[in-house]
Amino acid sequence: MRADSKPVSASADDRRLRRSSNSATGTLQSSPSGPVSRSASHAINCATTAKTQRHWGGVLSRPISIIIKRRLLVAPIVKDVLSLDDIHLSGKRVLYRVDINSPIHPETGAFLDDGRLRAIIPTLTGLSEAKIVILGHQSRPGKDDFTDLSGHAERLGRILGRPIRFVPDVCGKEAIDAIRSLKNGEILCLDNVRMHNEEISLKKAELDELRLSQIVMNLAPEFDAYVTDAFAAAHRNSPTLTGFADDLPCIAGRLMQREISALQTAVTNPPRPYVAILGGAKADDSFRVAQNLINRGVVDTIAFVGVVGNMILWVQGIDIGEGNKEFIRGTLGEDFDIAWEMASALVENHSDLLLVPSDVAVEIGEERVGLSADELPVPHPIYDIGVETLMQLRPILMQAGCILWNGPASYFEKPAFAFGTIEILNMCTETTAMTIVGGGHTSALVNSRGVADKVSHNSTGGGACLQMLSGDRMPVIEALKHSAEKFR
Repeated sequence: MRADSKPVSASADDRRLRRSSNSATGTLQSSPSGPVSRSASHAINCATTAKTQRHWGGVLSRPISIIIKRRLLVAPIVKDVLSLDDIHLSGKRVLYRVDINSPIHPETGAFLDDGRLRAIIPTLTGLSEAKIVILGHQSRPGKDDFTDLSGHAERLGRILGRPIRFVPDVCGKEAIDAIRSLKNGEILCLDNVRMHNEEISLKKAELDELRLSQIVMNLAPEFDAYVTDAFAAAHRNSPTLTGFADDLPCIAGRLMQREISALQTAVTNPPRPYVAILGGAKADDSFRVAQNLINRGVVDTIAFVGVVGNMILWVQGIDIGEGNKEFIRGTLGEDFDIAWEMASALVENHSDLLLVPSDVAVEIGEERVGLSADELPVPHPIYDIGVETLMQLRPILMQAGCILWNGPASYFEKPAFAFGTIEILNMCTETTAMTIVGGGHTSALVNSRGVADKVSHNSTGGGACLQMLSGDRMPVIEALKHSAEKFR
């Protein structure tokens, strides 16, 4: 429902339909990792056909096989950085910073998602005649998944179809000797850069100090150029991320170029109508994104779902239940008051742009139960949006020129509550709009369901994606622009 409208009471028949274990629930319990099911989408499409024809110009979903996505526009900022097309690197020594930080099984060490490894293949392929040295990180000290990069090198080599030699050193003698021995076309992977204390301790340092770090002083003289595809860490600052900007021409890799282009398009020049779907649990970040898009005058509809949607309902005066309130407070911590102020301002000043859940799904006795918003509160966790909300969202997405989706609509790890998130994904793959998907969980879902080729852009960044969409500072992109001014 629109934020400036009141919740509509569901009829008794509608409530029975939502609660029936023999109708919707069977569809709702599809696995988040399985193939995309069209049964639920078909049901929603049929249910909305009459409304769509009456209110939305009769736009119907087309078969996915004939859908052609709109191409991404080249954003102005991409022209401000060096690309692989600007510098000839064949036979050159290239320091290649990536973000291949990946979810790893705590017991077996197996990769649970290798999407970030696959995302850098285009750049590695383009540098096939160079001498490549990879810099990357995995997790951070003190965490269970803080490991060396030997497994990453092995997995990446298998994906690429070329051997990648791992060296258990970052910038010491062993690393330097290995770098100097490289031949054209060979690839070396140095160890987890966060095993070097400077990578952590200098995260707030300015460029002049970063240049004096052991990492930069030891490595910079050994290379002809620095290439980065570490977009997922582009909102951070460290010697390996931003410290080479004065000493080497710093170049955006294919992944970095694509990320910048897509997300800059999303905040500066999106095809209209432009719909942003903001969900997940990071409510404060989502509200910053919403406010930035509104301030720029580029967005037509903002749909809040997931925990973010629950908080908007609460701000509107709908009692979502003490348990759900406490979850939001606990998730936001000391940022709760700021998030509440931002949400209140959005509701008060821009309600005409907001679409909020008109119904939800709660867990009662391990079962999914659908409720309209006016049936709240209940002493049960809200884990998903409902069918009516999806029916309202569908025609808006089918008419969109651009869709930005960041954050799940539900607790989709629970099969019975994957419905809302998966149906939004289905809609994004069915529309002809430019579709930009961001956020760690959302992007991982796109990969796990095998539909990455059916969206225009699936971002590798979580926090970086949100920060760029919010209009906040991006140190890695700033370093690329600084280096381009110096070396172009």
